Amino acid sequence: MKPADEAGPVTMGVSSRLTDQEIAPDAELARFIASASAGSGAGAVVSFCGIARPGSGGAAVHELHLDHYPGMTERSLQSIAEDCARRFEVDQVSVVHRCGTIRPGEVIVFVAAASLHRRAAFNAADYLMDRLKTEAVFWKRERGPDGARWIEPTEADRADQARWED
Repeated sequence: MKPADEAGPVTMGVSSRLTDQEIAPDAELARFIASASAGSGAGAVVSFCGIARPGSGGAAVHELHLDHYPGMTERSLQSIAEDCARRFEVDQVSVVHRCGTIRPGEVIVFVAAASLHRRAAFNAADYLMDRLKTEAVFWKRERGPDGARWIEPTEADRADQARWED
């Protein structure tokens, strides 16, 4: 890990995308691996998919809706991806995040990191998810049999994110 004060410009492949369409993780991973192996000679790729759950806190969830602010949300995703690339010894970072209405079982987010060795890629993917969960600019609402409710990051989410603070 590079100390934050030594972080330089992002020179490796960093991408982020916001979409209201379903995410196909197999296609995203295949694209990412092809790009990582072609350019950097990375020896490790780690990916993660966040999937909408059918329940939250003991209550059934029929759908999750992620509202976003155009421009601001995309900038927050890109900023988190770039921070990750500066912090870890990675060659490539990718973030694909859904917005709009998401049903249980659908992929909400796909992240991937490529590096020379596995540890940096694992740490980068973990870092991405902790930051996305707590800092990405979204307004989240669950709808279930008892109506709709706004959701915020939990104390556990904030504790996970705090591990990365210097």
